[in-house]
Amino acid sequence: MKIGIVGIGLMGGSFALDFRSKNKNSIIFGLDSNKKNLDYSIKNKIVDELLSDENCRNLDFLIISVPVHNISNIVKKYLNSISKNTLVIDLGSTKKSICESLKNHPKRDQFLATHPIAGTENSGPRSIVSGLYFNSINIICESHKTRLDLLEKALKLFKSFKMKIIKMDPSEHDKNVAYLSHLSHISSFMLAKTILGKKLLKKNIFDLAGSGFESTVRLAKSSPETWTSIFNDNKSNITEALNEYIDNLKDIMSLIESNQKDILFDDLKKINLIREILSGIKTK
Repeated sequence: MKIGIVGIGLMGGSFALDFRSKNKNSIIFGLDSNKKNLDYSIKNKIVDELLSDENCRNLDFLIISVPVHNISNIVKKYLNSISKNTLVIDLGSTKKSICESLKNHPKRDQFLATHPIAGTENSGPRSIVSGLYFNSINIICESHKTRLDLLEKALKLFKSFKMKIIKMDPSEHDKNVAYLSHLSHISSFMLAKTILGKKLLKKNIFDLAGSGFESTVRLAKSSPETWTSIFNDNKSNITEALNEYIDNLKDIMSLIESNQKDILFDDLKKINLIREILSGIKTK
């Protein structure tokens, strides 16, 4: 089996490792706009060869793993070049703008919009993780627009990763991830900005920061290029989520300022419900 990967960072590189673990005799072609990343990936056998205009024509899958603002144009470019047996799959964290951009493409049925819920705060090919995709959730949008034989081939691949497949409308997807993923990243970035703005000694941050701070600010280590692209692409949903989040921050600030301990306690106790919800998810 032959696959190509455009963008050999954490997501693309980890996909290469997981794909090879299930397809031992596969050939993986790779391309990255960063020459150092590409050279590292070939040298360390993450990919076998450079993806070219020639060898892209006869792939089984072409995986697009780049910042979301670049995905549509790259997908269109390769849809114009590939054979009828190749399926192009994107891994982007937003879906509406991508699906909208490709809806009238003559080879739309050779494209599948996906969002694997997998990853870490790290980026680049040196941060790739073997097994990253195994047992993960994979959101698929507009699968009815993908040619049935190609869709079945993709589902077989995802099944080999033991992924849980969720089909979702692109608009619904973007609204949900704004609250459940994108808002978390913004909160983390802003917490880190607040701490850095206080010009605390690095030693104090290292010595005094507890596990709560470390876990909350972890996402602030994520790629600025990736997340600037996501925030801009999903701005309407993120703005809505941020407005609600800011209102809640103002509410708790008011309770603390006015020393309303009983109301504050009751609010925090109600919010503890999230523990039960998350515990239920982990036990499924």
